[in-house]
Amino acid sequence: MNKLFVFVLGLMLTSSAFAQNNILNAKDPNEIGKKTASQTENDNDTPLPYGFIGDRDVLWSRTTWEKIDLDERVNFPLYYPIDTNYVGKERRALFHVIAAAARNGEIDLYSDSYFNEKREFADIETSLSRVDTSDYGIEQFNAEGRVDAEYITKTSIGADNVSAYNVRGLWYLDTRQGEMRYRILGIAPVTPDVNFMDDPKGIELFWIYYPDVRELLHNAKAFNTLNSAKPISFDHILNSRRFSGVIYKMDNVHGDRKIEAYIADNSMMQLLESERLKDIVRNKEIDMWNY
Repeated sequence: MNKLFVFVLGLMLTSSAFAQNNILNAKDPNEIGKKTASQTENDNDTPLPYGFIGDRDVLWSRTTWEKIDLDERVNFPLYYPIDTNYVGKERRALFHVIAAAARNGEIDLYSDSYFNEKREFADIETSLSRVDTSDYGIEQFNAEGRVDAEYITKTSIGADNVSAYNVRGLWYLDTRQGEMRYRILGIAPVTPDVNFMDDPKGIELFWIYYPDVRELLHNAKAFNTLNSAKPISFDHILNSRRFSGVIYKMDNVHGDRKIEAYIADNSMMQLLESERLKDIVRNKEIDMWNY
């Protein structure tokens, strides 16, 4: 009970450190969001650190890959706001936060969920933006050697194009705590390739090793529909599993193949298989206490 009280109290205290600080005392709009000297000096707003888990403490584990569909209402805090022109600087979608850090080289990007190969942001820019010239523009260029701006179309991938996030996580039985626990290992935004905007499946732009970005996601806050004075950090949303996800793969002997690899062209059966995999994890903890 004491641990729970401390955890809840910590969330209440850290959630108050938001970009709306000083909004009631600001004499100028530029002062909104700026902390006072005493606030900065006493600020200890950091993500709750993970405890050390020894290999001998893990009795059982399974790795799952889940798809967080942003069309579901419960996942809206990860999607909105998609247009930043009409909201304050403190409100950004998860994709805005990740993409800005990736563009500035603040976080490491990987090509897959196993983090085998690092990628540079320049490697994915061709999938994020495209410039097209219409037939009239080509004719003008051939005749005059120039192209008017009206014949040039620019297409880019933004937060509004993110359809889902793929998440890799580890479920494990902690013998010290005597319970099933979950740890996120990686996350990847899923968007259409700018060259194939009609592709419904989309592509994984890049993977991020989640423990490396906890500080970043802790400082970025999502909107709290119940109380805007107490926003929720993206790190808290993901670590506490305040999202709806569907398992599309679980580690297996067949090279961690996806569900769609052995159940093709049948969405209903794929969903039922996802529920079966979820039951493997859920029933493991229940069976542990049965004799």
